[in-house]
Amino acid sequence: MNDRLDDRPDDHWLTRASTIKRLRIGSLAVLAATVLMDLAIDHHPYFGLDGTPGFGAWFGFAACVAMIVFANALGAVLKRPDTYYDS
Repeated sequence: MNDRLDDRPDDHWLTRASTIKRLRIGSLAVLAATVLMDLAIDHHPYFGLDGTPGFGAWFGFAACVAMIVFANALGAVLKRPDTYYDS
């Protein structure tokens, strides 16, 4: 019997470590399959760069990283002190 706290049968199925591991493996398998299928497609690039293999995957990842960096920078600029509403 597994006595770890994160694998109790009464937990919600999305909070179990085994489910999270399966979801991560499944997501990576779908991503890999998508990139591999992209190699079989005849692309008609408009700019040239969009014809590179796996363009959608790496461009989407780069856009996500850029959004996170921008959100963190914006949060640092707009941050208020903890005592902002005290007075």
